[in-house]
Amino acid sequence: MAKKLVIKVTAGADAPERCSQAFTVAAVAVASGVDVSLWLTGESAWFALPGRAAEFELPHAAPLPDLLDSIVAGGRLTLCTQCAARRDITEKDVIEGVRIAGAQVFVQEALADGTQALVY
Repeated sequence: MAKKLVIKVTAGADAPERCSQAFTVAAVAVASGVDVSLWLTGESAWFALPGRAAEFELPHAAPLPDLLDSIVAGGRLTLCTQCAARRDITEKDVIEGVRIAGAQVFVQEALADGTQALVY
């Protein structure tokens, strides 16, 4: 098993099952002691804003705010630079613990030794 896990989630409310799967895998990995970096891209970018995760609903899925809180507490949460810019989201808008970074940082993380990358 990889000691580091980088997950890019491209889906939000537009594809709720895919979105929930990414957050669930990230949260379970954090709880298992894995070094996790979750990247919010595309429509998932909105979840970097306060209160947005609470608006997400998917039957039989863990509440997104709980998953998000556990990822922020035990892993890294990154909002894609371009995705943020397209949505007029700035560093002052995001929840505490979210960083904004671009493709170069994602590539560095994903290609690091002992790392597994997943895209949802």
